[in-house]
Amino acid sequence: LQQFSDTGSRKEHVKITSESKPGFLERLSETSGGMLMGLVTFLLSFYLLFTNEGRALRTARSLDEGLSLVIPLDSIHSVSQQNEGRLVHLAGALSTSKPLFDPSYGLSIQAVKLKRNVEMYQWVEYEDSTEYEENGEIKKETKYSYNTEWKSEVVNSRNFDREIGHKNPSAMAVESFTAVSPNVQVGSFVLSKGLVDKIDDFKQLSLSNLEDPHADVTRGGDYFYHSENPRRPEVGDLRVSFFYAGLSGDDPHLGSADKVTVIARQRDNQLVAYHTKSGDVLQILYPGDLSVEEVFQKEHESNTMKTWALRAAGWLAMFVGISLMTRIFYTLVDWFPVVRDLVNIGLKAFAFCVASSLSLLTISVGWLFYRPLWALLIGLLSVVPIVVAKSHVPPKKQQ
Repeated sequence: LQQFSDTGSRKEHVKITSESKPGFLERLSETSGGMLMGLVTFLLSFYLLFTNEGRALRTARSLDEGLSLVIPLDSIHSVSQQNEGRLVHLAGALSTSKPLFDPSYGLSIQAVKLKRNVEMYQWVEYEDSTEYEENGEIKKETKYSYNTEWKSEVVNSRNFDREIGHKNPSAMAVESFTAVSPNVQVGSFVLSKGLVDKIDDFKQLSLSNLEDPHADVTRGGDYFYHSENPRRPEVGDLRVSFFYAGLSGDDPHLGSADKVTVIARQRDNQLVAYHTKSGDVLQILYPGDLSVEEVFQKEHESNTMKTWALRAAGWLAMFVGISLMTRIFYTLVDWFPVVRDLVNIGLKAFAFCVASSLSLLTISVGWLFYRPLWALLIGLLSVVPIVVAKSHVPPKKQQ
C-alpha cells in the first residue's frame, strides 16, 4: 500500500507502506540469520584486536630504532656518499622542475600537486522514516524531500523514490583530476613517490587574477561557472575550483615555497623508504621545519591514536557480535513487554561485560611475546568486568 502526498512545489512527498506483523517463526528465522552475522563479527573482532597490538608494538620499536640511527644532514645542497643507505633527516623548501598546467582554464602554478575540482548542481534526495503499529500491521511512513545542491559526485536520480521532476544528468561534461609533478626535490635530493603522496595539505587557489577562459565560462569568486546565470544555477550547471599542495616556487600572490621535513633512506640523490629490523617502513614527511625529536614524537602520537581507535573498533565489533548472537533470548520473550525489557537490559549488560573482558584478554595475548609483564597485568584486568557484574547479582536467599 502506498499513499502519496505532495506539497505544491513538488519537492516533498510522503509514502506509507504497511505489512503484516511477522509471526514468531518468521522472527525466529530473522534472529538466526542475525546470529550467524554476529558470529562472524565476533570472530573478526579477535583478529582486529590481536593484530592491532602487534602492529602498534612493531611500529613503536621501528620508531625507536629510527631515532637511534637517524643522521641529520649538514647541507641539503650536496649529496654525501658517506650517508649512502643510511636513514637521514633534512628540512628545506620544495622545488619542482616545471609548473603544473590546466590549459582548459589558462591556469598554471609551480607546485607539487594541482587539483581541479568539478561540481554539478544536482537534485539530492533526503528521507526520514518512522515505524508504528496500527490494526495489527507494521506501518512505515517515509518522508522524502528534495533539494538542489552543488555535488562533486554524480547523484544517480534513478535511485530516487520519485525521479519525475528531480532528474539529474548521468555524467559531467568536465571531469575532476589531480596533476602531480614528476620530479619533486628538497635541495639536491629527489623525493620518492611515497614521500610525494604525503604532500596533501591542499589549499584553494584564488582565481581573482585570472580572466574568463571561454565565452561560456564565467568567473565568480574562486569558481569558474559553466552556467548562464551563476547567481541562479540550474540542474546540470557546473562550477570548477582549483586547489594546490606543496608550493614549490616563490609566487608573488601565494608567497614563498613550502618547507618540509623529511626522514628517509638516502639512495644516491634520492630519498626512499627505510626498512627497519622490526619489519616496518620509515618514510616520513611533515610540513614545516621540525627537529628529529619533534618528528618522532609526532609519529609516536599518531601510532597511539591509531592504536586506541582500532581498540575501540575491536571492542565495538565484539559487543555488536555478542548482542546479535544473544538476540534469540529477546525474541523468545518479546510477547511479554515487561519481561522483554528486562531481558533486553540484561543482554546489553552481559554483552558489555563479556566484550570488555574478552577484548582485554585478547590485547594481553597480543602483548605476550613483546612485554610479558604488561600482558599479565592486562590479563588480570580482564577479570574485573565479570567480577563487578557478579557483585551486582543479589545473593540467593538462604534455604
